[in-house]
Amino acid sequence: MTAATKRVSLTRGAYDRLRGDVLACRVVPGQRLNIVELAAELEVSPGAVREALSRLTSEGLVLAEPQRGFQAAPVSRADLEDLTDVRVEIERLCLARAVARGALEWETRLVAAHHALSRTPEREPEDAARMGDAWAGAHAEFHDALVAGCDSPTLLELRTTLYARSERYRRLSAPLARRRRVLADEHRALLDAALTRDAEGLAEASARHIRATTEILVEALFAERAARQ
Repeated sequence: MTAATKRVSLTRGAYDRLRGDVLACRVVPGQRLNIVELAAELEVSPGAVREALSRLTSEGLVLAEPQRGFQAAPVSRADLEDLTDVRVEIERLCLARAVARGALEWETRLVAAHHALSRTPEREPEDAARMGDAWAGAHAEFHDALVAGCDSPTLLELRTTLYARSERYRRLSAPLARRRRVLADEHRALLDAALTRDAEGLAEASARHIRATTEILVEALFAERAARQ
C-alpha cells in the first residue's frame, strides 16, 4: 500500500466512524468535536480527522465555526419540520420515477430488502430503548430499494443527503414515542404500494411514514423543551 493510498484509507475510516457516531447520536447533537482527541481515539492523524469533519460539514451533519472549531449539528424543531417537508417532496419525486421505470430487478431488490428488515430486531438486545445499528442498516437499505428504480442521479443524491440528516432525528425519536407505532405495518404498506405500482398510494404512505417521526419528536422532545423555557 502506497503512502497516498494509506492516507486515503485512514481518512475514509475516520469519516465512516465519525459519521456513524453522529447518525446514531453517540455523538450528541451540539457536542464539540476536538480534533486532537478524536485523532487519538481513532488512531489517525489530526489531518485525517479534519478532512473527515470537513466532509461531514458539507453533508450538514457537522458545523464548522471560525475560531471555535467543529461541533455536531444541533437539532431543533424548525430544522426538523423544514427537513421533513423537503424530504417528503423529494421522496415523492424519487418514488414516482421508481414506480414508472423500475424493472424486475427493482422489485426483486425491494422484496429482499423488506424481508431482511422484517427479520431484523428493531432494538438493541442490551438496551431496549436504543434503536439497533443492524436494524438501522436494514431500514436504510429498504428505503434505498424503494427508490432504486429512479433514473435521476441528482434526485437520488439529494435524497441520500436528506435521509442521513433525518437519521439522527429518527434515532432520537425511538425512546420517546408516547403512542404505539407499528413500523412493520408502515413498511408493508410501502412495499405493497410499490409492487402494485400505485404511485399516489406510495407517496401518501411515504409521507405518513416520514412525518410520524416528526410528530413523535414534536410531541415529546421539543414540547418538553418549550415547557421548560
